[in-house]
Amino acid sequence: MVESRLTRILLRLGAGMTLAFIYLPLFIIGLYAFNRNVTQKWPIENYSTRWFSVAYHDEGVRDALKLSIQAAVGATVVALVLGTLASMAVARYRFFGREVITFAVILPIALPGIITGLALQATIVDVLGPATGNYVTFGLVTIIIGHATFCVVVVYNNVIARMRRTAGSLDEASADLGADNWQTFRYVMFPQMRTALLAGALLAFALSFDEVVVTTFTSGAQQTLPVWIFAALARPAELPIVNVVALFLILASVIPVYLATRLAGASGITAEHPKKSAVAASIEAEP
Repeated sequence: MVESRLTRILLRLGAGMTLAFIYLPLFIIGLYAFNRNVTQKWPIENYSTRWFSVAYHDEGVRDALKLSIQAAVGATVVALVLGTLASMAVARYRFFGREVITFAVILPIALPGIITGLALQATIVDVLGPATGNYVTFGLVTIIIGHATFCVVVVYNNVIARMRRTAGSLDEASADLGADNWQTFRYVMFPQMRTALLAGALLAFALSFDEVVVTTFTSGAQQTLPVWIFAALARPAELPIVNVVALFLILASVIPVYLATRLAGASGITAEHPKKSAVAASIEAEP
């Protein structure tokens, strides 16, 4: 009993130290956002919200925020389409090289970002540029392409994990009842995977929103919010605004990650012998 109590104490202490190790720096940068002085000094002597107004009216911050949102939304949409198609193919069909697809889809997120960025930059400058008469240039489209290369992974992992937990016999039951491929997807597959899709989309958006390395190689002269922060660090007068923007990014990242973790736990249909009547009711409901 003594050992059990000691074990619980040590586990709680270890968990507390782990959380402190992760979140103490974030807490400190959040406090610095309320520092009245331009220079940073610990402990903070005077607190103020003056820099929130300055950051809000900073045109550079607003332009960077707008570009970050556009890039994140675009990358998320591309990742949803490609990640869903790849996961459906791997989870529901058997073909030569199926396992290679899983490896190929996951690999980009394991590669160093600087390698991915260099590869994309070389492709845009040396291949796509001359091939299209320099029509493809660095900007929003190239940022979206760069972000989508690794955002696909989180969508793919979420969807394929959900599909492997659900009963494939539901698709067979739908086909036996006369449903075509679109009806099967709309009434059988999509209801099972929609929370996984939403969770993957939220994670992809968060991943894209704070990307720096790949963005540096694919954005040209434009700046997303993380790139703006990186550039502003070289200007000491901008440091208070950087702290405010950093606090905003922390809070903005919490929401999609929290929702994604909640949605990822939603269970799909896993019955081994599902009733065809449920599938038939869905199919017959189509006008």
